Amino acid sequence: MFWASYLLAALAIILAWPVPVALSRAKWPARSPFTAMVLWQAIALAGGLSMIGAMLTWGLEPIGDNLAQGIAALWEILIQRRPAETLGLVHVFAISAALLLSAHLVFTLLLTYYRIQTARRRHRDMLNLLSSPSLDKPATLVIPHSSPVAYCLPGGAQSVTVLSEGLMDVLTESELSAVMTHEKAHLSQRHHLLLWAFAAWRAALPWLPTSQLAQRSVNELIEMLADDEALKKVDRQTLIRAVAIVGSGSDVDGAAGPGPGNPAAVSGGGGTDEGIGIAGRLSRLLTPRPPLPRWARLLVQATSLLLLAVPTILLFMPRLV
Repeated sequence: MFWASYLLAALAIILAWPVPVALSRAKWPARSPFTAMVLWQAIALAGGLSMIGAMLTWGLEPIGDNLAQGIAALWEILIQRRPAETLGLVHVFAISAALLLSAHLVFTLLLTYYRIQTARRRHRDMLNLLSSPSLDKPATLVIPHSSPVAYCLPGGAQSVTVLSEGLMDVLTESELSAVMTHEKAHLSQRHHLLLWAFAAWRAALPWLPTSQLAQRSVNELIEMLADDEALKKVDRQTLIRAVAIVGSGSDVDGAAGPGPGNPAAVSGGGGTDEGIGIAGRLSRLLTPRPPLPRWARLLVQATSLLLLAVPTILLFMPRLV
């Protein structure tokens, strides 16, 4: 496991700095946001696995030829109190660091979920007081606000789309359909789960470029995916007008229209204004580019699978290295 630990450490460094920086600056994700989303998830998972795996394999190297043997030997040392003369202080430190980092990541994930659920319940309670059900749109609440506002609030069977009276007054029927399709796409595609995972990743490791750049990029990608879903129902010009109108509402009153960048939006799972700037969304819609060719999408997806496979192989089959 000696060489495996070094290779895992090298992979962790690569996935923590140059790769996310390069991907965050790339232009192609706007052409195929789903493919880019898969790659970001692979980078985050493989980076975390490599980080923890590098420390764990280094620490267990004196007592096992692979990770399974090392864990089994460590279990015997801890439970059956077998001698551990081969484990030096540096190995004990590495094992402890790996376990602490793992516990920290899991704890932060659960804590972030608790905070999101708490914020979501408060938001729903507020909506129960201030909103009224739409008469002609199922699972839709209307709030008495003059600014054009639209967002969604996930909650399983209780998921709702929230619209303001000001929005409904200024949008045409087709523009309102575009907004509704956009928001419902956030719910149907479970974007709030992605926001939760990457928000937890950033909260756990705020100093890591991967976590910062990934959260920002994922916020942008989910807005692109929702816009693309809306384009299946309305024409491009209609969606452009709807985005511009809703964007004007977020500029007037940022608190009224939560997007993925603020607490209400993280609990809501995506909005229409802040995940990617209105200017950026309008630019993408006004100057559309063709999606990546099929071979390029398959190549990125294969790379994503490879990113997950490499640390797994290094962990459980280190003798191949």
